[in-house]
Amino acid sequence: MELCGSSSTATAFSWSNSISSTLHFTPQPFLVYGCSRNSRIRCLSDSSPSQKKAEQMIVSVTGATGFIGKRLVRRLHEDNHYVRVLTRSKSNAQAIFPAKEFPRIVIAGESEWKDLIQGSTGVVNLAGNPISTRWSPEIKKEIKQSRIRVTSKVVDSINDSTNEVRPKVLISATAVGYYGTSDTQVFDENSPSGNDYLAEVCREWEGTALKVHQDVRLALIRIGIVLGKDGGALAKMIPLFMMFAGGPLGSGKQWFSWIHVDDLVNLIYEALSNPSYKGIINGTAPNPVKLGELCEQLGSVLGRPSWLPVPDIALKAVLGEGSSVVLEGQKVLPTKAKELGFPFKYIYVKDALKAIMT
Repeated sequence: MELCGSSSTATAFSWSNSISSTLHFTPQPFLVYGCSRNSRIRCLSDSSPSQKKAEQMIVSVTGATGFIGKRLVRRLHEDNHYVRVLTRSKSNAQAIFPAKEFPRIVIAGESEWKDLIQGSTGVVNLAGNPISTRWSPEIKKEIKQSRIRVTSKVVDSINDSTNEVRPKVLISATAVGYYGTSDTQVFDENSPSGNDYLAEVCREWEGTALKVHQDVRLALIRIGIVLGKDGGALAKMIPLFMMFAGGPLGSGKQWFSWIHVDDLVNLIYEALSNPSYKGIINGTAPNPVKLGELCEQLGSVLGRPSWLPVPDIALKAVLGEGSSVVLEGQKVLPTKAKELGFPFKYIYVKDALKAIMT
């Protein structure tokens, strides 16, 4: 599970913070197998649905070395797409995506981002400093600025592109922290923004992405707490359960808007190629739960009793002020994704936890 925005905000405020890609790349966007470069337009218009599935994308990704980014990049690579990893640390990205194993991945430092964004089919923006830390005024400023700075760099690179090489779609992460926190309200994509710090971060983050060229399809995915085996808040919560025998975090009555990392990756993947995916889309599972229920299910999966509450102070010691993502909450529904017919694999948190822990 990964933290992102306010209370139940997770991936958008990625626990990772890298980005990646290198040198210039030449594959053509939307190249269809069996079509020559000169006949690409005709082939695309005449191709059958099965042929369209064979189209290759060139996708530039920021935050590619983070919890969610790594899974997305691997998924794209497995499906024979080209990936441009936009990073601030080439060495870190190269260690995660060695060239021998990932021949269709190009890794680039910041000075090369613009050249690689231009000519991409689409861009996925997942970058941002982690929020799981103690929030001094300086750190709070950096949490916000890291998101705005990278998003602005991506948007400027897209907007400076000519029509021929401008990406067709931008998928930009944001977080359910946009809505603020509440024990009683239910939020969907039409709900207003909250008034706390993380809501402010999300508003400015989204506002920066909205400056992208009008011809570029923009999907803003407000991500909840992401559940997964390899990172995020879940990895930090499990030791607390083992130490304290499991039990509620805080009151246990706060809402926990979660999503399995595989469903989130699939949602981003679908948004890259499906023109119906645009505007605000909540990246949460259809059935948010109270935190007490999540803890009970997690205790059951771990084989730990769930009667002894985990002290707030213990969680704050591990997550810093980022613990507000867990200790506060909001009930966020994926209304848009359901309307689009997105096929969630994990609808219930019990099934998601079992899949993660076994």
